[in-house]
Amino acid sequence: MTDMAETNGKGGLDPITVEVVRNKLEGIANEMQQTLLRSSFSPIVKEGLDASSSLFTIRGETLAQSIAIPIHLATLIPVVQKMLEVFPLTAMRPGDVYCMNDPYLGGTHLPDIALVQPIFFNDRPIAISATMTHHQDVGGMSPGSIPTRATEIFQEGLRLPPLKFRDAGQYNETLVAIIRQNVRIPDAVMGDLNAQLAACNVGARRIAALAADLGDNHALAIFDELLDRSEILTRTALKTIPAGTYRYVDHSDNDGIDLDKGIRIEVAVTVKDGTFHCDFTGSSPQVRGPFNCVPSGSLAAACYAVRAVTDPEIPTNAGCFRPITLELPKGSVVNPLEPAPVNSRTATIKRITGCILGALKEVLPERVPADSSGELVVLAFGGRHEGKPYVTGELIAGGSGAGPHSDGVDVIETDVTNCMNLPVEAMEMDVPIRVHRLALRQDSGGAGRHRGGLGVVKEYEILDGEVAFTYRGERHFYAPQGALGGGEGAKAHAVIHRADGREEVIPSKMMTTLVRGDRIVIETAGGGGNGVPATRDPAAVAIDIADGKVSTAEVHDKYARR
Repeated sequence: MTDMAETNGKGGLDPITVEVVRNKLEGIANEMQQTLLRSSFSPIVKEGLDASSSLFTIRGETLAQSIAIPIHLATLIPVVQKMLEVFPLTAMRPGDVYCMNDPYLGGTHLPDIALVQPIFFNDRPIAISATMTHHQDVGGMSPGSIPTRATEIFQEGLRLPPLKFRDAGQYNETLVAIIRQNVRIPDAVMGDLNAQLAACNVGARRIAALAADLGDNHALAIFDELLDRSEILTRTALKTIPAGTYRYVDHSDNDGIDLDKGIRIEVAVTVKDGTFHCDFTGSSPQVRGPFNCVPSGSLAAACYAVRAVTDPEIPTNAGCFRPITLELPKGSVVNPLEPAPVNSRTATIKRITGCILGALKEVLPERVPADSSGELVVLAFGGRHEGKPYVTGELIAGGSGAGPHSDGVDVIETDVTNCMNLPVEAMEMDVPIRVHRLALRQDSGGAGRHRGGLGVVKEYEILDGEVAFTYRGERHFYAPQGALGGGEGAKAHAVIHRADGREEVIPSKMMTTLVRGDRIVIETAGGGGNGVPATRDPAAVAIDIADGKVSTAEVHDKYARR
């Protein structure tokens, strides 16, 4: 087909057409995302939004992203690149779709299965659509496939190397049978995979239609131009940051096995001449439990951090990530050796992200807030009800760190995660669990001129049968730090009130069996405060007291002018 759009300017491309196409690509990615969420079966996806969609060039570079999960969007980069390595473009055909989840081949953790589909026009591939969904169960030693006591990846679930999910439009029935045979809720897993497929198909149709309008050669030229422009803008923005090396250290609570031993994350961020280098020398050696993070996770953290400290108006694509380089010591918690377990890597990625941003707090006080809660509590419940097996999960957020000009946000996912708190009704309709309480956690936000966001209190009761329960928490032992004199956010806390009257404090991680009448009470961490507490506006303090966010005792203890 002949390219019809007018051309001029740099590279012969009309800048107005380029900008229209950029917005069109972002619209396609978001349409893919809406298709994915609305077609999925699992509450963690259709309510919790734990899934993502993205478009790539035929070289495996990010072309456009949906508004979704930063971890997914960045870890899709090595996934697509691995697919192209195993299945060259010359061997691909229309209707082919590929899948994988293996962390040691470019994935992130086993519940996150990626589908990748080449997009064809005029009998040649012109782009790639890709989706990633957190599946409610992929087998392994515990329902939900997030066992905090795993000591090797083989205990965590079904590992999928790069494989064909569909061959020229036909399902790989052997692969489908293997997946169904190895998961606890096969109908839900296949339903979510088909939702991913539907989203990829949307991307394929829309990109093909765009190429038909523009001409395929013209479309490909615009794709390249968009990436180059974002790279130039990102490098220019990085040059406004004072050159230097900036360091930060934080800790995760434990690895789920050695419960009294913290995990050190150390980073040195070097910003120089439009480049962004993160060196994790000094971080803990890889741990026995599943809190190791493969390189794709550290990449996701760095990609997010670069976007957080540069102009938000820069279009997000692979050009933004070209200035990034990483130093990830082998055999460390940020680059473990196979077969180390990795299913709980989100907790580590969040701490990595917090450290990268924390390193820049001093040099960019107007852009980088106090530490956020840095925890995403993940719960998994598995049992039987009315003769049928069930697996359900929950994602619970804490508070965000206060900024230089505003309070932190209460109960919100921060940094590389971007899911929603699951509605109470979504759980109670599906499984025999009752939520008795859902409330803001008073006094959990760090004190400051601007107060940290509050965590949440949530209480569950088991109504029927025995339930395999996994709790994956953070910030039980290491509090989020404030900025510019602001106070720490409150540490997290969780306890099980047994039906027989016993009480068990959860030491940040736990796998146990619950029975009818047992109750779990979870209190998430708050964000750090920003600025000296005594300088907070008295009117803001009065509003906090009236809203019940801060107690009078907390005011006298933290905000009194001395």
